[in-house]
Amino acid sequence: MTHHDRLLIIDFGSQVTQLIARRLRELNVYCEIHPYQNVTDAFLRDFAPKAVILSGGPDSVTREGSPRAPEALWDFGVPVLGICYGQQTMMTQLGGKVERGHGTAEFGRAFVTPAADALNILDGWFAAGNEQVWMSHGDHVSAIAPGFKVYGTSPNAPFAITADTERNFFAVQFHPEVHHTPKGAKLYENFIRLAGFTGDWTMAGYREQAIQQIRDQVGDKQVICALSGGVDSSVTAILINEAIGDQLTCVFVDHGLLRKDEAIEVTRMFRENYNLNLIAADESEMFLGALEGVTDPEVKRKTIGKLFIDVFDKYAKEIDGAEFLAQGTLYPDVIESVSFSGGPSVTIKSHHNVGGLPEKMGLKLVEPLRELFKDEVRALGRELGLPEQFIRRHPFPGPGLAIRCPGEVTREKLDILRNADAVYIDQIRKHGLYDEIWQAFVAILPVRTVGVMGDGRTYDFACALRAVTSVDGMTADYYPYTHEFLGETATRIINEVPGINRVTYDITSKPPGTIEWE
Repeated sequence: MTHHDRLLIIDFGSQVTQLIARRLRELNVYCEIHPYQNVTDAFLRDFAPKAVILSGGPDSVTREGSPRAPEALWDFGVPVLGICYGQQTMMTQLGGKVERGHGTAEFGRAFVTPAADALNILDGWFAAGNEQVWMSHGDHVSAIAPGFKVYGTSPNAPFAITADTERNFFAVQFHPEVHHTPKGAKLYENFIRLAGFTGDWTMAGYREQAIQQIRDQVGDKQVICALSGGVDSSVTAILINEAIGDQLTCVFVDHGLLRKDEAIEVTRMFRENYNLNLIAADESEMFLGALEGVTDPEVKRKTIGKLFIDVFDKYAKEIDGAEFLAQGTLYPDVIESVSFSGGPSVTIKSHHNVGGLPEKMGLKLVEPLRELFKDEVRALGRELGLPEQFIRRHPFPGPGLAIRCPGEVTREKLDILRNADAVYIDQIRKHGLYDEIWQAFVAILPVRTVGVMGDGRTYDFACALRAVTSVDGMTADYYPYTHEFLGETATRIINEVPGINRVTYDITSKPPGTIEWE
């Protein structure tokens, strides 16, 4: 995407760096996140950003050997915004001072008081006096660098907002990217306007460019696409089909671990709405047979992953001229693969179902979504005309119901789980809650409990309902259903699903829990 105006985010390890990129993408600005150790002077010249943002981070600039921005940045001639640790390294590198000390740390909500002088990136702020921000710092700036002035203070951050307006260097101690800083988006909007960004990053433009890139990469060769029916693989398939038509073959694998009627719905949607080559592979007997007696979650995942490799390998060999594998890798996957810590990601997200395929099959990758966040994928899906029911679908893991079935996976438990999950999702839709929830599902527990139904004793499975809200799946909170909703849903499941006599609701956040049960 070198022909777009580009903004560089130098990552110092903050857990919310991705939120900075999301805020900028929402403003139609193309940006990339790169760990600080990769941003050399040469990298900076080659990337040629129109502006740079320095992220927060967990380290202390007072520690010898702690991360720094490249020295070439300060003479590069573009606007720079430092956030939290980014402010502190900016001050340190330009001649200011940062210290550790009791009584100067701030964590959580704080209120910034403006200085007398106005600052262009704060237009729209301080109309009502103080502004709420979100702080997370132990160190503090004790002396600002030459050329800087103070434009805002908080109780424990006397240099909460500083700037050198001559050089367009700006620094804030708080995190404007989080929603606890209510006007944070306005600060970013002002910063990119000052930097001269035109907002040329749109999904309509991305669609045209991606199609041309696919054609240039593939030529006249054949591509196979692992299609799960999730939004990522669906958008990937439709985009590539628009680019190369009959050169694409999609393979949808029913591994016997799908939700109720899912295989029928996915294949029908693609066959009725799109003229593409689609292989619907029913491999459920092979998968379920291999899972008999398996109880360890990691063994389940590895078993399923290996079988996916075998299945795609089989169908790839049947397609003459297949040289490419398409998968729905997203930008968060790319970021994690070159993480701040320098450790490469050891797995591809499980819902892609294709980890390890290219190396084993000798195929080259086509990843047209690798520069997009999840919300951008959904926007691209709408641009491509994908039905809304697929664009809004909750994430579904590659191992499917196997990891919602702690303990051994059996056909009996899978049938019970499918029926309970169908009732639960129907309840969510009827109450108009589906789009408020990031992900919702039922897990069938590896215990039976005593119950009473119709004056008779039952000894059936217990299940747990799970529903979370999230931005990107990295952290999550449970959804706050009303007791009335939970009671109504539990009654329906127990009455309509033979095999379940007890319903619980999982109120664990992530962390410490995970969204899925295994």
